Amino acid sequence: MTAGHSLATVFLILQAGNSLAAETTSPLALERTILLPKVSGRIDHLGVDLGRRRLLVAELGNDTVDVVDIEAGKATDRISGLREPQGVAFEPASDLMVIANGGDGTVRMFHAQDLSPSGEVSLGDDADNVRVDRQHGQVIVGYGSGGLAIIEPSSATTLADIKLAAHPEAFQLEPKTRRLFVNVPNARQIAVIDLGSKRQIGTWRVPEVRSNFPLAIDEAGSRLITVFRSPPKLVLIDTSSGAVVASLTTCADADDVFFDSKRRRIYVSCGEGAVDVFQSDEAGARQLARVNTSSGARTSLFVPELDRLFVAARASLFGSEASILVFRPVH
Repeated sequence: MTAGHSLATVFLILQAGNSLAAETTSPLALERTILLPKVSGRIDHLGVDLGRRRLLVAELGNDTVDVVDIEAGKATDRISGLREPQGVAFEPASDLMVIANGGDGTVRMFHAQDLSPSGEVSLGDDADNVRVDRQHGQVIVGYGSGGLAIIEPSSATTLADIKLAAHPEAFQLEPKTRRLFVNVPNARQIAVIDLGSKRQIGTWRVPEVRSNFPLAIDEAGSRLITVFRSPPKLVLIDTSSGAVVASLTTCADADDVFFDSKRRRIYVSCGEGAVDVFQSDEAGARQLARVNTSSGARTSLFVPELDRLFVAARASLFGSEASILVFRPVH
């Protein structure tokens, strides 16, 4: 063997070793890909029915919601005839699926057992994100030019309506204080809502950034985790004062963020085709890795009970089908 061949062999061995090290040290491992046949256009939010081990996929561009059997790794049922479904959730007390439709402003309920219709609430315009208030068996839906509706799904009744300065995007409930933190990007604020009085009690602003869409909460650490798109920044906020704790650059076109309390990690899913993983600590946070996904795959759902991150990848112009990428956290 010549010296040139020896050097080339050593280089290949080192390159293989580096690739293997990168693969084994990544904080997220792609476990499987679940195809979503005959789904075109944008995919919006995801929900989960834990008892039945089912993932709920709001296929906005397809006017459908797919029900995915997580263990079988395939879509088993589909609800059609929707109007741009955006938010989707499972409310366990009533055993209902709740779907918010942006196209006609309706919130439609379906029996989770057989997917038969249960009821409908009309909010008038752009029904979007859905959050479940498990303590009261209710759902909270963001809609229109600035509103949050509190709905009792079993009776399809609107119990309260909270006004905001503009359309709400992501929002999170802090159970111990009954406060709701709401991203209101067009007003360049995070609204703090007291669910007891049903009114806004605080307005938090972060200067020099805009378009705050995703939002998560680290309740034990008293931190709000929000992501801005312009410029792309992950921002940690003290929930007791509204003060910024840390600000870090992240991937572009973020649409979801989740906090993994077991590992104290933050997952940011972005339309540029990546999930950024950050390690949260007392000082703030640091980036661990950027994990490649698929262009336009900005919607995700982290399910702590399953210890999995689900990322929705839309169908491409080159013929690849829409799918759910299932990531398993490592370490």
